[in-house]
Amino acid sequence: MKKLVLAAAVLAMTAGSAMSADMYVKAKAPPPAPFDPWDLAFGAAVMNDYVFRGITQSNHKPSVAVYFEPRYNVTKDLQLYAGIAGESISFPNRAAAEIDFYAGIRPTFGIFAFDFGAWGYLYPGGQCFNAAAFPGSGIPGSDAQCVLNGNLPLNGNVAKKNASFFEVYGKVNIAVTDQFTIGVNEYYSPNFLNLGAWGNYASITGKWTAPSTTFGSSGVGMYVSGEFGRQWLGTSDAFYGVVSPLANYAAGIPEPSYNTWNIGIGFTYKVFTLDIRYSDTDLSKASCNAFTSDHTTTNFNPAFVTAINPGGFGSNWCGATGIVKLSADLTAASNLK
Repeated sequence: MKKLVLAAAVLAMTAGSAMSADMYVKAKAPPPAPFDPWDLAFGAAVMNDYVFRGITQSNHKPSVAVYFEPRYNVTKDLQLYAGIAGESISFPNRAAAEIDFYAGIRPTFGIFAFDFGAWGYLYPGGQCFNAAAFPGSGIPGSDAQCVLNGNLPLNGNVAKKNASFFEVYGKVNIAVTDQFTIGVNEYYSPNFLNLGAWGNYASITGKWTAPSTTFGSSGVGMYVSGEFGRQWLGTSDAFYGVVSPLANYAAGIPEPSYNTWNIGIGFTYKVFTLDIRYSDTDLSKASCNAFTSDHTTTNFNPAFVTAINPGGFGSNWCGATGIVKLSADLTAASNLK
């Protein structure tokens, strides 16, 4: 009798084990989360100075910025994007703001993250300042507004009503390690700032990101980054031409090419970034004035008189400056779920 009971127990255990195994094999795994290729990035920033390639765009005054960027992920390694951005500025033509439109493609191959696209810089609400550029004068950029705004700044600098332009670009970031990346950037415009001169900008960048454990479990991150670049420029059109005993540049001045660099440290917390940066260029005050047409400078010095800057005024728009920027950057996929 005991043997019969023991056999029955073993049979039941064996059947139960087989049933459990069979149920495990046949159980369906939960379906994978559907892949949504669409995403949206957006954000805003406030800074004490809006600096673009080493030169202030806000007359060393505070500036605000916003952007909105829809994205489409063809695959996890290929993204299409387009965007619109805006910044507050202080330009020689008194433009109301900078409005940017851009679009491109971001392919990734292992440690190489590429970015190719085009960027349009629009400056609506500008005015023309050049008493000589009246309709029929033959000077590029001439319009009726130039006559109305013949009251030039005291420094004599001139500015076109339209400073808008576009660039095409190619960039690559290389993840050397999990914490260190380097980058190479190239931008080209056939008519930089509508000066009539082509522009070519190339730079190298580096960024080191601190380990996530640097500040314990606080959620605070940190990075150190820098850039060195060179802006090459061609010859302007006759709107910016000058004639003086030093040279005859009636057809346009050779715009000054220059080097620029910046280095800074940043702190991140959730969607916020605080970036503290030093920026500078090797442009002299005289060359800076000739290039930017700074409408605010009253800095006259006979030492600033050059072939392209015969008025002798010098601008500090291209000199050393410190930038403090607080920004917030979000994506729909990560922050709006």
